[in-house]
Amino acid sequence: MASIPENAIDETFLAASGPGGQNVNKVETAVQIRVNVYALKLAPFAFRKLKQLAGSKMTASGELVMTVRQHRTREANRTEARKRVEEMLDEAHQRDARRIKTRPSRAAKARRVDSKKRKSSVKKMRGKPSLD
Repeated sequence: MASIPENAIDETFLAASGPGGQNVNKVETAVQIRVNVYALKLAPFAFRKLKQLAGSKMTASGELVMTVRQHRTREANRTEARKRVEEMLDEAHQRDARRIKTRPSRAAKARRVDSKKRKSSVKKMRGKPSLD
């Protein structure tokens, strides 16, 4: 797992919903981590893939926003948020396999045209019979 530099992270604690009972109304246990993606100096392919993976979690200014309110404690939520960001970064660094372009053979094209002609003739027969 890639570690994220501390200068690229900004943490904010929020009032959480969910588990915690009465404590949830008194203590801000949810965490919102904002990671400056430009400070990470990612490779262009990794940046593009991270942008795709993050979707709406990535802001226009290049910040990755991860909010976690799954656990009852701040520290557990904080750890979970960092883990999720690191996993997303690791996945962004994995290159996709290159696609090898293929072309259908002449025989395959002929078979396709023949089947289209067959289907066309079947569909023509479905029409109303002419009175001639």
